[in-house]
Amino acid sequence: MSIHVGLDIGSRNTAMAWRAHSKPAGSWNIEQTPKGHKLAVKKLLALKPDSIVMEATGIYYLDLAMALTAAGLPVSVINPKSFHNFAKLMLKNSKTDALDAQLLAEYGERMTPRLWTPPTEIQLELRAIGRHINRLTGHRTRAKNELHALMATQTSSVLLIEDEEEAIAAFDRRIERFRQAGRDLIEKCPELSAQFKHMLAAPGMGDASTFAVLAELTLLPETLKSSQVSRHAGLDVRLAQSGTSVDKPGRMSKCGNAYLRTAMFMPALSAIRCDRYVKAFYEALVSRGKKKMQAIGAVMRKYLTGLWACIRTGTDFDTAKLFSEKHLAKA
Repeated sequence: MSIHVGLDIGSRNTAMAWRAHSKPAGSWNIEQTPKGHKLAVKKLLALKPDSIVMEATGIYYLDLAMALTAAGLPVSVINPKSFHNFAKLMLKNSKTDALDAQLLAEYGERMTPRLWTPPTEIQLELRAIGRHINRLTGHRTRAKNELHALMATQTSSVLLIEDEEEAIAAFDRRIERFRQAGRDLIEKCPELSAQFKHMLAAPGMGDASTFAVLAELTLLPETLKSSQVSRHAGLDVRLAQSGTSVDKPGRMSKCGNAYLRTAMFMPALSAIRCDRYVKAFYEALVSRGKKKMQAIGAVMRKYLTGLWACIRTGTDFDTAKLFSEKHLAKA
């Protein structure tokens, strides 16, 4: 008898449902606590499911997924957008936790998603630090914009200006503190240290951008192809063509990891300015009618392909290989 389990993740509780003989067979509720996770492991081991499917919902799925995987259970963590499209395909109009759990179980039965590989503690900490730096950088940028607005008029209070300056200085200190923590973490792991050096060889990639990209890529299975990594980052091209009436230019999907996409933007711009191979690739695209942002997106996609190759092959980034004459001809 084939049994498939769906888990609809919540911050406090997780709805669990399972299917047997291709029909709903039961439901249960899991508390998002260590005790609740232990009870869930015991319950699922008794069920002996063929698949357990959950969405990557924020951070709330992680502890439960790791507890189930450690117990040897077949866990699959899927992209929420993939499940959203599956629900539309199944013509499900209502949405409750119980219904979503049953639908996730059916997803596992019909789609056979790949098994989830749990990340290591170092990988999780590295990603957490990278994302926190990203958030702090955003706060600092807003503070700088507010300071610029205050200084644009003589009516602003000196106290307000001093407060914004102090806030920016505090953000600088916090960002540097976490960057140092990230560097220390990478140095402790020979594999991460080697990958960091290989990626740093790319023109335009500084310490900060390399750290941000590595923090996101290190959690991906090394079996992924470059096109799948581009899709994960939301750098894949979305086409809109139908018959003779609809023929829109391709657009970046942006349906993926925003942290990774953000980290790739400035290195791509720098590479276009300072590397002759990247510049030639960019100019070839523009000369063929591509808009500047489309060409920059193509450079980001190619750059991500090269960085992913650094991780998979253990070699330095080489723009001469990535942007060769063959690639320029296809640009």
